[in-house]
Amino acid sequence: MEDAGGDRVEEHARAFEATTKDKTSSGQTKEKSPPGRLENAPSHLDPSRWWFASAAFPMIAGTLGPVASAFSILALVRPWRQYYVAVNLPDEAPFIPDPEWLTAINAVQLFIAIGANLALLLNMTRRLRFSIAQPVTIVGWYVSSICLVALTATASGPLVIEPAYEYIWSQAFFYGIYSAILYFIVASLMVMTFMGAHMGRYPKDFMLTPSQRTLMLQTISFLIYLLLGALVFCNVESWGYLDAVYWAAVTLFTVGFGDLYPETTLGRALLFPYALVGIISLGLVIGSIRSLVLERGKHRLDARMVEKKRRRLLRSLVMKGKDDILSPIREPSGLVSSPPSIGPGSSVTTGLTEFERRGEEFKLMRKIQHDAERRRRWYAMAISGSTWLVLWLVGAKIFQEFEGPYQNWNYFEACYFAFVSLTTIGYGDVTPVSNAAKSFWVFWALLALPTTTILISNAGDTIVKGIRDTTDQIAMITILPGERGLASGSARAKQANDRVDEETHLERAGANAAAAAATTNKQDAPRSSNKLITFSDSVSPRASWRQNDNGGGGGGGSGGGAESLRSFKRPGHRRPAKSDDSTASLARIEAASRSTSAQLLRMTRAVSLPRQSLPPIPTTPAEYHLTLIEEIGRVTQHLKTHPPRKYTFQEWAWYLSLVGEDENDADRHHKAHAHMRGEKEKHRENRDGKWSWVGSRSPLMSSQEEAEWILDKLTTKLERELRRAVRGERKASLK
Repeated sequence: MEDAGGDRVEEHARAFEATTKDKTSSGQTKEKSPPGRLENAPSHLDPSRWWFASAAFPMIAGTLGPVASAFSILALVRPWRQYYVAVNLPDEAPFIPDPEWLTAINAVQLFIAIGANLALLLNMTRRLRFSIAQPVTIVGWYVSSICLVALTATASGPLVIEPAYEYIWSQAFFYGIYSAILYFIVASLMVMTFMGAHMGRYPKDFMLTPSQRTLMLQTISFLIYLLLGALVFCNVESWGYLDAVYWAAVTLFTVGFGDLYPETTLGRALLFPYALVGIISLGLVIGSIRSLVLERGKHRLDARMVEKKRRRLLRSLVMKGKDDILSPIREPSGLVSSPPSIGPGSSVTTGLTEFERRGEEFKLMRKIQHDAERRRRWYAMAISGSTWLVLWLVGAKIFQEFEGPYQNWNYFEACYFAFVSLTTIGYGDVTPVSNAAKSFWVFWALLALPTTTILISNAGDTIVKGIRDTTDQIAMITILPGERGLASGSARAKQANDRVDEETHLERAGANAAAAAATTNKQDAPRSSNKLITFSDSVSPRASWRQNDNGGGGGGGSGGGAESLRSFKRPGHRRPAKSDDSTASLARIEAASRSTSAQLLRMTRAVSLPRQSLPPIPTTPAEYHLTLIEEIGRVTQHLKTHPPRKYTFQEWAWYLSLVGEDENDADRHHKAHAHMRGEKEKHRENRDGKWSWVGSRSPLMSSQEEAEWILDKLTTKLERELRRAVRGERKASLK
């Protein structure tokens, strides 16, 4: 029941409040894991089927449940049989009253189904407990389904009036069949959800976002609007009510066949507001479905595909003997195999430091992400395309069977009709006239049109994206260069490639310099104790930040990460007295704080370039806290970018160093293993606190976006530091 979209704010707020309330008797915050330890939600380790049972199935039930109830209402408002003799069209045939007991049972099942829908709605809005609402919903829908199946079977069997060819089934009879099918499907889905919660696979509650909870309300509102509008127009235009429902669906779905249309002045006047509001309401429902399927579902699918791709790649590296790149380098430098390329090519042995090895491991994980994302897009395209084809071709066959006795349709004509309906073209030259076809069209369109919208969105991510990228490349060479034509375009493309190569060289140079500086610091400075250290004896990072923001090189290494973060006040270390140095430091802080707001206003995706070197960690608590605040502001700006911001290895190394990690320290890293699965791998990494970029605790494996993950860790670190400072001031005041 994870949701990686932007609607997780409430969950993060509750988690933050729970963390702040969890304190010891001395006022300290309980830290269940050592500071700096990376923790991820294990969404990529959970089977996908349990995500469907916990989140997808309730959403489907919440959407189709009201549709089934609407069809139950339509099955009750008119008798189920018509006398079809000496008339031209089925809608002109007179109705034959149903037995009273059939109508009574039909009304009772409708009342039970509405109660089941209400229980599910109250459970989703957290007004009714899961343990009460789910049994009520499941039993209610199953009872309604069984009643409708029994009634339709009885009406089509013992209650058949002879001669049978003189009578036809009305649209109400077919709506009863569709309602029974939907009730059985949604009840079965909720059984799976209830079983998963009972087995402890997820909490007994719907962890749904506001948009997911309101989808059921949007569906109910749209269906009520459609049915009430049909009631008004059937009285204004003297139509049958079920024909008016068919007309309302054709109108609000923007198909507009033209077989039914308002002829009175009042009906045409009412059409203006009715169609406008109805189309907007339908757009909201389809938009919510699209958002939930594409935006929410893709994060879970991405996580699973990245996990599978990661394990396959690790196993492949082990089998080929090219897994040396995954082993931490304990010495200042060593010889390991270069990162294997996925495809033809040979590995070249070269000397790498631990910082460089981590960079190559990071690139390997980026490659895994890229391949999994591309596969996920085409997988979604295949699923939506297959579903659309099934709805088109199978729906066409059903339309052919229903319209054959009345209009003698062949399969091609049925495919033509289904296609112009799916694409909302609606020429109107071929339209249904039978009761079965009209009622089935309403049921079929409610499923087909959202599927078409999802197919178009997936096509935009795959086929259209490929065409657009190819067109942009051709335009870069031919049209965009201007008057100088092809030669200018080629030269410009070459210059762009040269710039990319230069930036890559600078990144590697910065990484090497940072690693060398960190290695020198480790060799010169004595090892500290195992206690967490917070500040280093290095220069202020302000000048380095300004150089990097202005495009300068900026010196310095990685700052040593956790090893170079030393506590400002250590046991046995005297507090330094105020001096000219501290006054100058305060002046630098004030100057930096005055420029922070201007820097944040300039922070956009275009100007936020990867840093070529890592600034040193601040020397004083005040500077360190100000740096954290400044970076929180920067990352907050990154949250606004679309598509989501992807950070370079240099940026990740800097942010990790701020929260206590060190990309130079091999003691904090371990080799990822493909043979360890699920909870076993998670337990191993949580036990020793070590991690790998291609391991299960990698920040790139989190269900959060990268900027969201970094912001979470920076705010947590700032909170801990401020609490530590408050405790220090309290102890000093007591002395």
